[in-house]
Amino acid sequence: MRWILIALTVLFIGLQYRLWVGPASWAEVAALERELDERRQINKQLAERNKVLENEVRNLKEGLDGVEGRARSELGLIKQGETFFLIVDSDK
Repeated sequence: MRWILIALTVLFIGLQYRLWVGPASWAEVAALERELDERRQINKQLAERNKVLENEVRNLKEGLDGVEGRARSELGLIKQGETFFLIVDSDK
């Protein structure tokens, strides 16, 4: 009877060790859940960025307003009959 009790105790300690410290332990599962939450957050941000880019591409494909706006902001487009004003910041 004594040997059975010792064997069961050793088995119980071995199982507890695997549960708390070994592979697939509670600590590892918690770390993986934190990493999963971080990845979900990153994916959410990337999905939002992709939506913005999709809308921008759609605007550029469908109408000239998007192309004209981009040309004005990035290339300095000035239409015929418009007046260009350059404001220089004196602090720089």
